[in-house]
Amino acid sequence: MEYRTLGRSGLKVSVLAMGTFTFGGVGPFGRVGAQGVPEARRLVDLCLDHGVNTFDCANMYSMGLAEEILGEVLEGRRHRVLVTSKARMRVGDGPNDEGTSRWHLIRECERSLKRLRTDHIDIYFMHEWDGTTPVEETMAALDRLIQDGKIRYAGCSNYSAWHIAKSLMASERAGHARFVTQQIHYTIEAREAEYELLPLGLDQGLGTMVWSPLAAGLLTGKHRRGRPVPEGSRQAAGWTEPPIRDVERLWDIVEVLVDVGQAHGVSAAQVALAWLLTRPTVASLVVGGRTEAQFADSLGAANLRLTDDDLARLNDVSKPPLIYPYWHQGQFTRARMSAADLILHDGNEPPAW
Repeated sequence: MEYRTLGRSGLKVSVLAMGTFTFGGVGPFGRVGAQGVPEARRLVDLCLDHGVNTFDCANMYSMGLAEEILGEVLEGRRHRVLVTSKARMRVGDGPNDEGTSRWHLIRECERSLKRLRTDHIDIYFMHEWDGTTPVEETMAALDRLIQDGKIRYAGCSNYSAWHIAKSLMASERAGHARFVTQQIHYTIEAREAEYELLPLGLDQGLGTMVWSPLAAGLLTGKHRRGRPVPEGSRQAAGWTEPPIRDVERLWDIVEVLVDVGQAHGVSAAQVALAWLLTRPTVASLVVGGRTEAQFADSLGAANLRLTDDDLARLNDVSKPPLIYPYWHQGQFTRARMSAADLILHDGNEPPAW
């Protein structure tokens, strides 16, 4: 297993992290999985045996049950691993049962600590932007949690670039701890993060953790053009995330993933994950699954090295279009672009006049 430094911090995370989205199975989460303690223990053991040191959770996964299961399974070996959790989503019917207010974050952190059977959370993510709470209040609350030893690092998830920039500015102006990471949706099919989020991450020292790096299974090679939806898949259970705006483009990408995988003797899923691990600022991919076989296959991606030809084929079939203002910048500013700019522009030529 490879370990990478997370952003502008000193923390080392495994390039593959274990997601616990399927623990519990309460409510809509049951469409994805419903692992209890025995099943979760086997999967955690498998990941630990492969060198995974990061386990990702959230307070709202199965309404707290996922944290309870993870806490029980990790008891006695908590000191060996990093545990993340998140807050922001609605977890009750009251007016303060969602958001990133000081009141909500401190209460939810303390609840998560009890469920996880630990005295600290290693990375605490803001699960989503809250446009009604002053960003200064949010960053001050996170700094307080760090000073109190309840969390070690703070991060954000599903923020837009201006949300992150505003948060960083507020924390630096007040002398508070800043975000060290962002957890985002980013796949070879969904490369929107290359417009703003990855360039900002490189420029500002934010490490990237990726959720659903296989697009809820759509990039595993099990879903193919013209074939029925696989039985037992999330899609067969009615799961609609992530949105696919160009289905034919998706199948074109899957065909290349399968072809490259066959050349290496590995699955399309491993190719999709290995491609992500070549991208700037990416430190860790949060992988999930319902079976040991699914996790074992994903964990194999840590050892896959794609060739320059592989990467050229994969980038060519999936590169995002240069929307405005990027096509204009591509015409006139390429000679003075920074490394952050080139995340999008490198190999992506502007349209001809």
